[in-house]
Amino acid sequence: MAKTGRRSAAQRVGLDQSVHALVEDIATRFVDRSDVADPKREARELLAAILDKPKFWPLIHAEQWVSADTWTRARAAADKRAAGAPFAYAVGRANFRNLTLQVDERVLIPRPETELLVGHVLEQCAPGGVAIDVGTGSGAIAIALATEGRFDRVLATDISVDAIEVATANAQRHAATNIEFVRGSLLETSDVGRRTSEVRAVVSNPPYVSYDEIRELPASVRDWEPMIALLSGSNGLATTVKLVRQAAAMLEPGGLLALEVDARRVSLITELVSSEVRYESVTVFLDLAGRERFVFATRREQG
Repeated sequence: MAKTGRRSAAQRVGLDQSVHALVEDIATRFVDRSDVADPKREARELLAAILDKPKFWPLIHAEQWVSADTWTRARAAADKRAAGAPFAYAVGRANFRNLTLQVDERVLIPRPETELLVGHVLEQCAPGGVAIDVGTGSGAIAIALATEGRFDRVLATDISVDAIEVATANAQRHAATNIEFVRGSLLETSDVGRRTSEVRAVVSNPPYVSYDEIRELPASVRDWEPMIALLSGSNGLATTVKLVRQAAAMLEPGGLLALEVDARRVSLITELVSSEVRYESVTVFLDLAGRERFVFATRREQG
């Protein structure tokens, strides 16, 4: 008698449970989405992210069977994406430099521009000392500094308990054991002062959207990302003003202040930093689109 063999769980679900069939299935959810130019490509990339595979993997493995659990997860992610969620929230993950971070609506999605911020900091900072990531969110900056840099320690602060939870879990996944997470507003918490010495760098992508600018934000940002990580007073500068002054009091002589800021307000922030007598060597760097985006300064040796 011929052996029929045991069918997989995926094969028992339906007649065709291949990668190709799944891509076709979830692509139908994007047909009416004006923000999705190519539904099938979106479906392939979504499935690849769910499976932690390269983007081209679904094309090469189109006939491979996938499990019922994968179908369930992919469909749920596709439904969330079709409802307007950013891709990273739909799949629950985002890439940042050489990291893969878990993200959800509790934290901002890390942006490519912020990868440049980290790169400039790593280029300019001497080994040792403490680096502080202010407003850590998903932990992207802190974990990158801890895993790529040569700091003795990295401290990460955030006012949001939810953000601290997400960032801590991401640090654990990447075995970044030299990070400490502290809940507090900017550098105001007393825990920061007790836990730091020789602060070599204060790095931040602080909130910089004004209240009047909320309506100008893309729906994927306005309706999904946490407002606490975006809004900064009536002029968009309130958080940065506080941070510039706090960092000056904490940085060691020669220490680095590194900020990612709104390109529309670079001149104002450059003037703000320059007017603080404890800083020198104020420098502006460009982002990937050639816009002035990063403001760096060095703590004076005296003052």
